[in-house]
Amino acid sequence: MRALPLPDPGEPDLRSPGRFIARLARLQLRTVLPGIAFGIVWMGCQALLPYVVGRAIDDGVTNRDSDAVLRWALLLVLVGVVQGAAGIARHRFAVTNWYVACSRAEQWLVRHITRLGGSLSRQASVGEVVSIGATDCAAVGLAIDVSARLSGAIVSFVVVAIVLLRASPALGLVVVAGVPVFTLGVGVLLRPLHARQAAQRSAIGDLSGLAADTVAGLRVLRGIGGEDAFVARYRTESQRVRRAGVHVAHTQSLLDAAQVLVPGAFVVLVTWLGARFALDGRITAGELVAFYGYAAFLLTPLRTFTEAADKITRAFVAARRLVSFLRLEPDLTEPERALPEPPANAPLRDPASGLVVEPGRVTAVVSPDPEEATALADRLGHWNDAGVTLGDVPLRDLPLETVRRRVLVVDKNPMVFTGPLREAVADPAYVEAAAATDVVDALDGGYDADVEERGRSLSGGQRQRLVLARALAAEPDVLVLDEPTSAVDAHTEARIADRLKTARRGRTTVVLTTSPLLLDRADTVAFLDGGRVVATGSHRALLHESERYRAVVTRGEA
Repeated sequence: MRALPLPDPGEPDLRSPGRFIARLARLQLRTVLPGIAFGIVWMGCQALLPYVVGRAIDDGVTNRDSDAVLRWALLLVLVGVVQGAAGIARHRFAVTNWYVACSRAEQWLVRHITRLGGSLSRQASVGEVVSIGATDCAAVGLAIDVSARLSGAIVSFVVVAIVLLRASPALGLVVVAGVPVFTLGVGVLLRPLHARQAAQRSAIGDLSGLAADTVAGLRVLRGIGGEDAFVARYRTESQRVRRAGVHVAHTQSLLDAAQVLVPGAFVVLVTWLGARFALDGRITAGELVAFYGYAAFLLTPLRTFTEAADKITRAFVAARRLVSFLRLEPDLTEPERALPEPPANAPLRDPASGLVVEPGRVTAVVSPDPEEATALADRLGHWNDAGVTLGDVPLRDLPLETVRRRVLVVDKNPMVFTGPLREAVADPAYVEAAAATDVVDALDGGYDADVEERGRSLSGGQRQRLVLARALAAEPDVLVLDEPTSAVDAHTEARIADRLKTARRGRTTVVLTTSPLLLDRADTVAFLDGGRVVATGSHRALLHESERYRAVVTRGEA
Protein backbone atom coordinates (compact mmCIF):
# COMPACT_ATOMS: atom_id res chain seq x y z
CA MET A 1 0.00 0.00 0.00
CA ARG A 2 1.24 3.48 -0.86
CA ALA A 3 0.83 6.16 1.80
CA LEU A 4 -0.81 9.28 0.37
CA PRO A 5 -0.10 12.16 0.31
CA LEU A 6 3.48 11.52 -0.71
CA PRO A 7 6.19 12.65 1.74
CA ASP A 8 8.10 14.25 -1.16
CA PRO A 9 6.16 14.75 -4.42
CA GLY A 10 9.22 16.06 -6.25
CA GLU A 11 9.24 18.97 -8.69
CA PRO A 12 7.13 19.23 -11.86
CA ASP A 13 8.55 19.92 -15.34
CA LEU A 14 6.71 23.01 -16.58
CA ARG A 15 8.37 23.36 -19.98
CA SER A 16 5.40 21.81 -21.79
CA PRO A 17 2.34 19.62 -21.11
CA GLY A 18 4.14 16.60 -22.59
CA ARG A 19 7.15 17.07 -20.33
CA PHE A 20 4.83 17.56 -17.36
CA ILE A 21 3.21 14.15 -17.98
CA ALA A 22 6.59 12.54 -18.71
CA ARG A 23 7.90 13.89 -15.40
CA LEU A 24 4.95 12.32 -13.59
CA ALA A 25 5.79 8.98 -15.19
CA ARG A 26 9.52 9.20 -14.39
CA LEU A 27 8.83 9.94 -10.73
CA GLN A 28 6.94 6.64 -10.36
CA LEU A 29 8.89 4.32 -12.64
CA ARG A 30 8.97 1.73 -9.86
CA THR A 31 5.28 1.11 -10.46
CA VAL A 32 4.95 2.25 -14.08
CA LEU A 33 7.50 -0.23 -15.45
CA PRO A 34 6.04 -3.31 -13.68
CA GLY A 35 2.60 -2.21 -14.86
CA ILE A 36 3.87 -2.05 -18.45
CA ALA A 37 5.55 -5.46 -18.09
CA PHE A 38 2.39 -7.10 -16.75
CA GLY A 39 0.36 -5.35 -19.45
CA ILE A 40 2.58 -6.84 -22.15
CA VAL A 41 2.36 -10.33 -20.61
CA TRP A 42 -1.40 -10.04 -20.13
CA MET A 43 -2.21 -8.98 -23.68
CA GLY A 44 0.57 -11.12 -25.16
CA CYS A 45 -1.08 -14.19 -23.67
CA GLN A 46 -4.35 -13.18 -25.31
CA ALA A 47 -2.52 -12.95 -28.62
CA LEU A 48 -1.07 -16.46 -28.17
CA LEU A 49 -4.42 -18.14 -27.47
CA PRO A 50 -5.56 -18.28 -31.15
CA TYR A 51 -2.15 -19.68 -32.15
CA VAL A 52 -2.37 -22.45 -29.53
CA VAL A 53 -5.95 -23.32 -30.57
CA GLY A 54 -4.95 -23.41 -34.24
CA ARG A 55 -1.99 -25.70 -33.58
CA ALA A 56 -4.16 -27.97 -31.47
CA ILE A 57 -6.56 -28.36 -34.39
CA ASP A 58 -3.84 -28.97 -37.00
CA ASP A 59 -1.55 -31.21 -34.92
CA GLY A 60 -4.18 -33.00 -32.86
CA VAL A 61 -7.65 -32.96 -34.38
CA THR A 62 -6.72 -33.08 -38.06
CA ASN A 63 -4.03 -35.75 -37.51
CA ARG A 64 -6.13 -37.56 -34.87
CA ASP A 65 -3.25 -37.32 -32.37
CA SER A 66 -4.71 -37.31 -28.84
CA ASP A 67 -1.31 -36.70 -27.22
CA ALA A 68 -0.86 -33.56 -29.29
CA VAL A 69 -4.34 -32.38 -28.32
CA LEU A 70 -3.47 -32.95 -24.65
CA ARG A 71 -0.16 -31.09 -24.92
CA TRP A 72 -1.71 -28.09 -26.61
CA ALA A 73 -4.67 -28.16 -24.19
CA LEU A 74 -2.30 -28.04 -21.20
CA LEU A 75 -0.40 -25.18 -22.83
CA LEU A 76 -3.71 -23.41 -23.39
CA VAL A 77 -4.54 -23.76 -19.68
CA LEU A 78 -1.07 -22.51 -18.72
CA VAL A 79 -1.40 -19.48 -20.99
CA GLY A 80 -4.84 -18.77 -19.51
CA VAL A 81 -3.52 -18.95 -15.94
CA VAL A 82 -0.58 -16.64 -16.74
CA GLN A 83 -2.97 -14.26 -18.50
CA GLY A 84 -5.28 -14.14 -15.48
CA ALA A 85 -2.46 -13.56 -13.00
CA ALA A 86 -0.85 -10.92 -15.22
CA GLY A 87 -4.23 -9.21 -15.70
CA ILE A 88 -4.77 -8.92 -11.95
CA ALA A 89 -1.25 -7.54 -11.40
CA ARG A 90 -1.58 -5.17 -14.37
CA HIS A 91 -4.83 -3.77 -13.02
CA ARG A 92 -3.41 -3.26 -9.53
CA PHE A 93 -0.40 -1.39 -10.87
CA ALA A 94 -2.58 0.67 -13.23
CA VAL A 95 -4.85 1.81 -10.40
CA THR A 96 -1.83 2.55 -8.21
CA ASN A 97 -0.23 4.57 -11.00
CA TRP A 98 -3.40 6.58 -11.50
CA TYR A 99 -3.89 7.31 -7.80
CA VAL A 100 -0.27 8.26 -7.21
CA ALA A 101 -0.14 10.48 -10.31
CA CYS A 102 -3.35 12.25 -9.26
CA SER A 103 -2.10 12.70 -5.71
CA ARG A 104 1.26 14.02 -6.89
CA ALA A 105 -0.40 16.53 -9.21
CA GLU A 106 -2.74 17.63 -6.40
CA GLN A 107 0.22 18.10 -4.04
CA TRP A 108 1.99 20.22 -6.65
CA LEU A 109 -1.19 22.26 -7.02
CA VAL A 110 -1.76 22.76 -3.28
CA ARG A 111 1.91 23.56 -2.68
CA HIS A 112 1.80 26.21 -5.40
CA ILE A 113 -1.44 27.67 -4.05
CA THR A 114 0.32 28.05 -0.70
CA ARG A 115 3.32 29.62 -2.43
CA LEU A 116 1.13 32.14 -4.27
CA GLY A 117 -0.53 33.14 -1.00
CA GLY A 118 -2.43 36.40 -1.21
CA SER A 119 -1.52 36.88 -4.87
CA LEU A 120 -3.64 33.85 -5.84
CA SER A 121 -6.93 35.73 -5.94
CA ARG A 122 -5.39 38.39 -8.20
CA GLN A 123 -4.14 35.86 -10.74
CA ALA A 124 -6.75 33.08 -10.84
CA SER A 125 -10.44 32.72 -10.08
CA VAL A 126 -11.85 30.42 -7.44
CA GLY A 127 -13.66 28.45 -10.13
CA GLU A 128 -10.48 27.89 -12.11
CA VAL A 129 -8.62 26.54 -9.07
CA VAL A 130 -11.56 24.29 -8.13
CA SER A 131 -11.82 22.97 -11.69
CA ILE A 132 -8.10 22.21 -11.88
CA GLY A 133 -8.09 20.45 -8.52
CA ALA A 134 -11.29 18.48 -9.09
CA THR A 135 -10.88 17.53 -12.75
CA ASP A 136 -7.47 18.18 -14.26
CA CYS A 137 -5.38 16.47 -11.59
CA ALA A 138 -7.42 13.30 -12.14
CA ALA A 139 -7.21 13.63 -15.92
CA VAL A 140 -3.39 13.76 -16.08
CA GLY A 141 -3.31 10.44 -14.23
CA LEU A 142 -5.21 8.84 -17.11
CA ALA A 143 -2.13 8.99 -19.33
CA ILE A 144 -0.15 7.07 -16.70
CA ASP A 145 -3.02 4.63 -16.12
CA VAL A 146 -3.37 3.65 -19.78
CA SER A 147 0.36 3.15 -20.32
CA ALA A 148 0.26 -0.53 -19.27
CA ARG A 149 -2.57 -1.50 -21.63
CA LEU A 150 -1.17 0.63 -24.46
CA SER A 151 2.23 -1.08 -24.20
CA GLY A 152 0.56 -4.48 -24.19
CA ALA A 153 -1.58 -3.52 -27.19
CA ILE A 154 1.46 -2.39 -29.20
CA VAL A 155 3.51 -5.51 -28.42
CA SER A 156 0.63 -7.93 -29.00
CA PHE A 157 -0.24 -6.23 -32.29
CA VAL A 158 3.35 -6.62 -33.47
CA VAL A 159 3.32 -10.30 -32.43
CA VAL A 160 0.06 -10.97 -34.30
CA ALA A 161 1.27 -9.12 -37.39
CA ILE A 162 4.47 -11.22 -37.47
CA VAL A 163 2.50 -14.47 -37.08
CA LEU A 164 0.08 -13.49 -39.83
CA LEU A 165 2.88 -12.39 -42.16
CA ARG A 166 4.61 -15.74 -41.72
CA ALA A 167 1.40 -17.74 -42.25
CA SER A 168 -0.02 -15.60 -45.04
CA PRO A 169 1.80 -12.49 -46.31
CA ALA A 170 -1.42 -11.17 -47.84
CA LEU A 171 -3.34 -11.31 -44.54
CA GLY A 172 -0.36 -9.95 -42.66
CA LEU A 173 -0.16 -6.95 -45.00
CA VAL A 174 -3.87 -6.28 -44.53
CA VAL A 175 -3.34 -6.15 -40.76
CA VAL A 176 -0.12 -4.15 -40.89
CA ALA A 177 -1.56 -1.62 -43.33
CA GLY A 178 -5.09 -1.53 -41.89
CA VAL A 179 -4.26 -0.55 -38.32
CA PRO A 180 -2.38 2.68 -39.21
CA VAL A 181 -5.25 3.67 -41.49
CA PHE A 182 -7.69 2.99 -38.67
CA THR A 183 -5.57 4.98 -36.19
CA LEU A 184 -5.30 7.96 -38.56
CA GLY A 185 -9.06 7.86 -39.14
CA VAL A 186 -9.73 8.05 -35.43
CA GLY A 187 -7.07 10.77 -35.06
CA VAL A 188 -9.14 13.07 -37.28
CA LEU A 189 -11.73 13.23 -34.49
CA LEU A 190 -9.22 13.90 -31.72
CA ARG A 191 -8.31 17.49 -32.68
CA PRO A 192 -11.89 18.87 -32.50
CA LEU A 193 -12.45 16.79 -29.36
CA HIS A 194 -9.34 18.33 -27.84
CA ALA A 195 -10.52 21.88 -28.60
CA ARG A 196 -14.06 21.29 -27.37
CA GLN A 197 -12.85 19.68 -24.14
CA ALA A 198 -10.68 22.73 -23.47
CA ALA A 199 -13.65 25.04 -24.06
CA GLN A 200 -15.81 22.93 -21.76
CA ARG A 201 -13.20 23.00 -18.97
CA SER A 202 -12.97 26.78 -19.26
CA ALA A 203 -16.76 27.15 -19.06
CA ILE A 204 -16.93 24.83 -16.03
CA GLY A 205 -14.24 26.89 -14.30
CA ASP A 206 -16.17 30.12 -14.90
CA LEU A 207 -19.37 28.53 -13.61
CA SER A 208 -17.64 27.18 -10.49
CA GLY A 209 -16.24 30.62 -9.77
CA LEU A 210 -19.66 32.22 -10.15
CA ALA A 211 -21.18 29.61 -7.83
CA ALA A 212 -18.48 30.14 -5.19
CA ASP A 213 -18.89 33.94 -5.31
CA THR A 214 -22.68 33.63 -5.12
CA VAL A 215 -22.60 31.30 -2.11
CA ALA A 216 -20.05 33.52 -0.34
CA GLY A 217 -22.27 36.58 -0.81
CA LEU A 218 -25.64 34.88 -0.35
CA ARG A 219 -26.59 36.78 2.76
CA VAL A 220 -25.77 40.09 1.14
CA LEU A 221 -27.72 39.12 -1.98
CA ARG A 222 -30.76 38.28 0.11
CA GLY A 223 -30.41 41.54 1.97
CA ILE A 224 -30.49 43.65 -1.20
CA GLY A 225 -32.93 41.44 -3.11
CA GLY A 226 -30.36 40.44 -5.69
CA GLU A 227 -31.01 36.70 -5.71
CA ASP A 228 -33.08 36.73 -8.89
CA ALA A 229 -30.40 38.57 -10.84
CA PHE A 230 -27.70 36.10 -9.83
CA VAL A 231 -29.98 33.11 -10.48
CA ALA A 232 -30.54 34.42 -14.01
CA ARG A 233 -26.82 34.90 -14.49
CA TYR A 234 -26.08 31.42 -13.16
CA ARG A 235 -28.74 29.94 -15.45
CA THR A 236 -27.10 31.65 -18.45
CA GLU A 237 -23.66 30.33 -17.52
CA SER A 238 -25.11 26.86 -16.91
CA GLN A 239 -26.54 26.84 -20.41
CA ARG A 240 -23.13 27.79 -21.78
CA VAL A 241 -21.61 24.82 -19.95
CA ARG A 242 -24.41 22.58 -21.23
CA ARG A 243 -23.79 23.65 -24.83
CA ALA A 244 -20.07 23.05 -24.43
CA GLY A 245 -20.81 19.60 -23.00
CA VAL A 246 -23.12 18.77 -25.90
CA HIS A 247 -20.38 19.76 -28.37
CA VAL A 248 -17.93 17.48 -26.56
CA ALA A 249 -20.48 14.66 -26.43
CA HIS A 250 -21.18 15.01 -30.16
CA THR A 251 -17.52 14.49 -31.06
CA GLN A 252 -17.12 11.83 -28.37
CA SER A 253 -20.09 9.90 -29.77
CA LEU A 254 -18.50 9.88 -33.24
CA LEU A 255 -15.27 8.63 -31.69
CA ASP A 256 -17.10 5.90 -29.75
CA ALA A 257 -18.96 4.84 -32.87
CA ALA A 258 -15.71 4.70 -34.83
CA GLN A 259 -14.20 2.51 -32.11
CA VAL A 260 -16.95 -0.06 -32.78
CA LEU A 261 -17.55 0.31 -36.51
CA VAL A 262 -14.02 0.47 -37.88
CA PRO A 263 -12.54 -2.44 -35.88
CA GLY A 264 -15.65 -4.48 -36.62
CA ALA A 265 -15.31 -3.89 -40.33
CA PHE A 266 -11.62 -4.69 -40.07
CA VAL A 267 -12.37 -8.03 -38.35
CA VAL A 268 -14.95 -8.90 -40.99
CA LEU A 269 -12.41 -8.18 -43.74
CA VAL A 270 -9.68 -10.33 -42.16
CA THR A 271 -12.14 -13.19 -41.50
CA TRP A 272 -13.49 -13.08 -45.07
CA LEU A 273 -10.00 -13.13 -46.57
CA GLY A 274 -9.00 -16.01 -44.28
CA ALA A 275 -12.06 -18.02 -45.31
CA ARG A 276 -11.27 -17.46 -49.00
CA PHE A 277 -7.67 -18.59 -48.48
CA ALA A 278 -8.86 -21.71 -46.59
CA LEU A 279 -11.24 -22.64 -49.43
CA ASP A 280 -8.38 -22.23 -51.90
CA GLY A 281 -6.20 -24.51 -49.78
CA ARG A 282 -3.64 -21.76 -49.09
CA ILE A 283 -4.08 -22.12 -45.31
CA THR A 284 -5.10 -25.04 -43.08
CA ALA A 285 -8.26 -25.39 -41.03
CA GLY A 286 -6.30 -24.68 -37.86
CA GLU A 287 -4.82 -21.54 -39.39
CA LEU A 288 -8.31 -20.40 -40.39
CA VAL A 289 -9.53 -20.80 -36.80
CA ALA A 290 -6.39 -19.00 -35.62
CA PHE A 291 -6.93 -16.19 -38.12
CA TYR A 292 -10.50 -15.74 -36.92
CA GLY A 293 -9.20 -15.68 -33.33
CA TYR A 294 -6.58 -13.11 -34.31
CA ALA A 295 -9.19 -10.98 -36.03
CA ALA A 296 -11.44 -11.09 -32.95
CA PHE A 297 -8.47 -10.43 -30.67
CA LEU A 298 -7.37 -7.43 -32.70
CA LEU A 299 -10.49 -5.62 -31.49
CA THR A 300 -8.85 -5.33 -28.07
CA PRO A 301 -5.60 -3.60 -29.09
CA LEU A 302 -7.42 -1.44 -31.65
CA ARG A 303 -9.91 -0.22 -29.05
CA THR A 304 -7.03 0.26 -26.63
CA PHE A 305 -5.31 2.49 -29.20
CA THR A 306 -8.38 4.72 -29.50
CA GLU A 307 -8.98 4.70 -25.74
CA ALA A 308 -5.33 5.65 -25.16
CA ALA A 309 -5.56 8.42 -27.75
CA ASP A 310 -8.67 9.76 -26.01
CA LYS A 311 -7.19 9.59 -22.51
CA ILE A 312 -3.85 11.04 -23.56
CA THR A 313 -5.68 13.87 -25.31
CA ARG A 314 -7.62 14.61 -22.14
CA ALA A 315 -4.41 14.40 -20.13
CA PHE A 316 -2.72 16.93 -22.42
CA VAL A 317 -5.68 19.33 -22.07
CA ALA A 318 -5.48 18.98 -18.28
CA ALA A 319 -1.68 19.22 -18.20
CA ARG A 320 -1.79 22.43 -20.23
CA ARG A 321 -4.06 24.04 -17.63
CA LEU A 322 -1.93 22.72 -14.76
CA VAL A 323 1.28 23.96 -16.34
CA SER A 324 -0.28 27.36 -16.99
CA PHE A 325 -1.36 27.63 -13.35
CA LEU A 326 1.90 26.31 -11.89
CA ARG A 327 3.82 28.90 -13.92
CA LEU A 328 2.09 31.73 -12.04
CA GLU A 329 4.58 33.65 -9.95
CA PRO A 330 3.76 35.07 -6.51
CA ASP A 331 3.87 38.82 -6.05
CA LEU A 332 6.52 38.31 -3.38
CA THR A 333 9.60 36.11 -3.44
CA GLU A 334 12.17 35.10 -0.86
CA PRO A 335 15.11 37.51 -0.58
CA GLU A 336 18.38 36.40 -2.13
CA ARG A 337 20.22 37.35 1.04
CA ALA A 338 18.00 37.52 4.10
CA LEU A 339 18.97 40.00 6.81
CA PRO A 340 18.93 39.15 10.54
CA GLU A 341 15.62 39.60 12.30
CA PRO A 342 15.07 42.92 14.04
CA PRO A 343 14.59 42.79 17.83
CA ALA A 344 11.18 42.32 19.38
CA ASN A 345 8.97 45.41 19.69
CA ALA A 346 10.65 47.20 16.80
CA PRO A 347 8.74 50.13 15.21
CA LEU A 348 6.88 49.50 11.94
CA ARG A 349 7.20 52.21 9.28
CA ASP A 350 5.26 52.65 6.04
CA PRO A 351 6.98 55.19 3.77
CA ALA A 352 4.04 55.28 1.34
CA SER A 353 1.72 56.82 3.96
CA GLY A 354 4.24 58.17 6.45
CA LEU A 355 2.74 56.03 9.22
CA VAL A 356 5.03 55.09 12.10
CA VAL A 357 3.67 52.40 14.44
CA GLU A 358 5.33 52.64 17.80
CA PRO A 359 6.14 49.30 19.48
CA GLY A 360 4.04 47.99 22.33
CA ARG A 361 1.14 50.38 21.68
CA VAL A 362 -2.31 50.26 20.13
CA THR A 363 -2.32 52.50 17.07
CA ALA A 364 -5.64 53.20 15.34
CA VAL A 365 -5.78 54.38 11.75
CA VAL A 366 -8.77 56.26 10.34
CA SER A 367 -9.35 56.75 6.62
CA PRO A 368 -12.37 58.19 4.79
CA ASP A 369 -11.60 55.71 1.98
CA PRO A 370 -11.89 52.03 3.05
CA GLU A 371 -9.76 50.99 0.07
CA GLU A 372 -6.89 53.16 1.33
CA ALA A 373 -7.12 51.49 4.74
CA THR A 374 -7.10 48.02 3.18
CA ALA A 375 -4.12 48.94 1.00
CA LEU A 376 -2.27 50.12 4.13
CA ALA A 377 -3.01 46.79 5.87
CA ASP A 378 -1.64 44.91 2.84
CA ARG A 379 1.55 46.99 2.92
CA LEU A 380 2.06 46.56 6.66
CA GLY A 381 1.64 42.79 6.31
CA HIS A 382 4.00 42.69 3.32
CA TRP A 383 1.36 41.38 0.96
CA ASN A 384 2.96 43.63 -1.62
CA ASP A 385 6.41 45.11 -1.79
CA ALA A 386 6.04 48.71 -0.59
CA GLY A 387 9.26 49.26 1.34
CA VAL A 388 7.75 48.83 4.82
CA THR A 389 10.40 48.39 7.50
CA LEU A 390 10.36 46.61 10.86
CA GLY A 391 12.97 48.37 12.92
CA ASP A 392 15.65 49.23 10.39
CA VAL A 393 15.09 46.10 8.29
CA PRO A 394 12.89 46.22 5.16
CA LEU A 395 10.30 43.44 5.23
CA ARG A 396 11.39 42.47 1.72
CA ASP A 397 14.79 41.48 3.14
CA LEU A 398 13.34 39.07 5.69
CA PRO A 399 12.24 35.48 4.94
CA LEU A 400 8.50 35.34 4.27
CA GLU A 401 8.09 32.85 7.11
CA THR A 402 9.61 35.38 9.48
CA VAL A 403 7.36 38.18 8.24
CA ARG A 404 4.23 36.03 8.58
CA ARG A 405 5.27 35.03 12.10
CA ARG A 406 6.09 38.54 13.23
CA VAL A 407 3.28 40.46 11.46
CA LEU A 408 -0.26 39.07 11.29
CA VAL A 409 -2.97 40.80 9.24
CA VAL A 410 -6.66 40.04 9.77
CA ASP A 411 -8.54 41.44 6.79
CA LYS A 412 -12.20 42.29 6.38
CA ASN A 413 -13.13 38.86 5.04
CA PRO A 414 -11.08 36.36 7.05
CA MET A 415 -11.43 32.65 6.36
CA VAL A 416 -12.91 30.28 8.93
CA PHE A 417 -11.68 26.73 8.40
CA THR A 418 -13.45 23.46 9.07
CA GLY A 419 -12.37 21.59 12.19
CA PRO A 420 -12.54 21.57 16.00
CA LEU A 421 -12.63 25.03 17.51
CA ARG A 422 -10.00 23.99 20.06
CA GLU A 423 -7.41 23.62 17.28
CA ALA A 424 -7.78 27.32 16.43
CA VAL A 425 -8.32 28.79 19.92
CA ALA A 426 -7.33 26.64 22.87
CA ASP A 427 -7.08 29.36 25.55
CA PRO A 428 -10.44 30.70 26.88
CA ALA A 429 -8.68 33.98 27.78
CA TYR A 430 -8.44 34.93 24.11
CA VAL A 431 -12.07 33.96 23.51
CA GLU A 432 -13.08 36.22 26.39
CA ALA A 433 -10.90 39.05 25.07
CA ALA A 434 -12.73 38.79 21.74
CA ALA A 435 -16.11 38.77 23.55
CA ALA A 436 -16.78 35.38 21.96
CA THR A 437 -17.59 33.33 25.08
CA ASP A 438 -21.27 33.28 24.17
CA VAL A 439 -20.36 32.00 20.68
CA VAL A 440 -18.48 29.04 22.15
CA ASP A 441 -21.28 28.32 24.64
CA ALA A 442 -23.80 28.26 21.80
CA LEU A 443 -21.86 25.61 19.89
CA ASP A 444 -22.84 22.00 20.47
CA GLY A 445 -19.75 20.70 22.22
CA GLY A 446 -18.17 24.04 23.09
CA TYR A 447 -14.45 24.06 22.39
CA ASP A 448 -14.67 20.52 21.01
CA ALA A 449 -17.34 21.48 18.47
CA ASP A 450 -16.53 21.23 14.78
CA VAL A 451 -16.82 24.55 12.99
CA GLU A 452 -18.48 24.09 9.60
CA GLU A 453 -16.78 25.10 6.35
CA ARG A 454 -16.34 28.88 6.14
CA GLY A 455 -18.24 29.05 9.44
CA ARG A 456 -21.50 29.06 7.48
CA SER A 457 -23.55 28.11 10.54
CA LEU A 458 -22.35 31.26 12.33
CA SER A 459 -23.48 34.83 11.90
CA GLY A 460 -21.12 37.45 10.53
CA GLY A 461 -20.48 38.87 14.00
CA GLN A 462 -19.83 35.42 15.48
CA ARG A 463 -17.31 34.59 12.76
CA GLN A 464 -15.63 37.94 13.24
CA ARG A 465 -15.17 37.40 16.96
CA LEU A 466 -13.84 33.85 16.56
CA VAL A 467 -11.34 35.10 13.99
CA LEU A 468 -10.25 37.85 16.38
CA ALA A 469 -9.79 35.26 19.16
CA ARG A 470 -7.75 33.10 16.76
CA ALA A 471 -5.56 36.10 15.87
CA LEU A 472 -4.99 37.00 19.52
CA ALA A 473 -4.07 33.37 20.27
CA ALA A 474 -1.31 33.54 17.62
CA GLU A 475 0.41 36.24 19.72
CA PRO A 476 2.26 37.92 16.83
CA ASP A 477 4.66 40.77 17.50
CA VAL A 478 2.52 43.01 15.31
CA LEU A 479 -1.23 42.47 14.85
CA VAL A 480 -3.01 44.44 12.11
CA LEU A 481 -6.82 44.41 12.32
CA ASP A 482 -8.90 45.78 9.44
CA GLU A 483 -12.36 46.74 10.74
CA PRO A 484 -12.43 43.96 13.38
CA THR A 485 -15.86 44.94 14.78
CA SER A 486 -17.81 45.93 11.66
CA ALA A 487 -20.33 43.07 12.09
CA VAL A 488 -20.98 43.25 15.86
CA ASP A 489 -23.42 45.35 17.88
CA ALA A 490 -22.37 48.38 19.93
CA HIS A 491 -22.41 46.58 23.31
CA THR A 492 -20.17 43.78 22.02
CA GLU A 493 -17.93 46.31 20.32
CA ALA A 494 -17.50 48.17 23.61
CA ARG A 495 -16.45 44.95 25.38
CA ILE A 496 -13.91 44.18 22.63
CA ALA A 497 -12.55 47.72 22.80
CA ASP A 498 -12.07 47.44 26.56
CA ARG A 499 -10.37 44.04 26.41
CA LEU A 500 -8.21 44.36 23.30
CA LYS A 501 -5.64 46.64 24.87
CA THR A 502 -5.25 44.34 27.86
CA ALA A 503 -4.93 41.24 25.69
CA ARG A 504 -2.22 42.91 23.59
CA ARG A 505 -0.32 44.56 26.43
CA GLY A 506 3.37 44.85 25.54
CA ARG A 507 2.78 44.04 21.87
CA THR A 508 2.18 46.23 18.84
CA THR A 509 -1.37 46.49 17.51
CA VAL A 510 -2.72 48.42 14.52
CA VAL A 511 -6.49 48.81 14.18
CA LEU A 512 -7.91 50.24 10.97
CA THR A 513 -11.36 51.47 11.96
CA THR A 514 -13.77 54.38 12.13
CA SER A 515 -15.44 53.09 15.31
CA PRO A 516 -15.39 55.77 18.06
CA LEU A 517 -15.39 53.03 20.71
CA LEU A 518 -12.14 51.50 19.40
CA LEU A 519 -10.60 54.86 18.62
CA ASP A 520 -11.20 56.16 22.15
CA ARG A 521 -9.25 53.21 23.62
CA ALA A 522 -6.27 53.52 21.27
CA ASP A 523 -2.96 54.95 22.49
CA THR A 524 -2.49 56.87 19.25
CA VAL A 525 -4.77 57.66 16.32
CA ALA A 526 -3.42 58.43 12.84
CA PHE A 527 -5.73 60.12 10.33
CA LEU A 528 -5.11 58.98 6.77
CA ASP A 529 -6.39 61.23 4.00
CA GLY A 530 -5.43 60.88 0.34
CA GLY A 531 -3.23 57.94 1.28
CA ARG A 532 -1.03 60.01 3.62
CA VAL A 533 -1.03 60.55 7.38
CA VAL A 534 -2.21 64.15 7.86
CA ALA A 535 -2.74 64.17 11.62
CA THR A 536 -1.90 62.12 14.71
CA GLY A 537 -2.98 62.32 18.33
CA SER A 538 -5.63 61.01 20.66
CA HIS A 539 -9.14 60.42 19.41
CA ARG A 540 -10.59 63.23 21.51
CA ALA A 541 -7.90 65.67 20.49
CA LEU A 542 -8.43 64.97 16.79
CA LEU A 543 -12.20 65.42 17.20
CA HIS A 544 -11.53 68.99 18.31
CA GLU A 545 -8.64 69.73 15.96
CA SER A 546 -9.80 68.25 12.63
CA GLU A 547 -13.22 68.88 11.12
CA ARG A 548 -12.50 66.32 8.40
CA TYR A 549 -11.64 63.66 11.00
CA ARG A 550 -14.77 64.48 12.99
CA ALA A 551 -16.93 64.07 9.88
CA VAL A 552 -15.46 60.65 9.14
CA VAL A 553 -15.78 59.10 12.59
CA THR A 554 -19.21 60.60 13.35
CA ARG A 555 -20.55 59.67 9.87
CA GLY A 556 -21.24 63.32 9.20
CA GLU A 557 -20.24 65.48 6.26
CA ALA A 558 -17.14 67.63 6.09
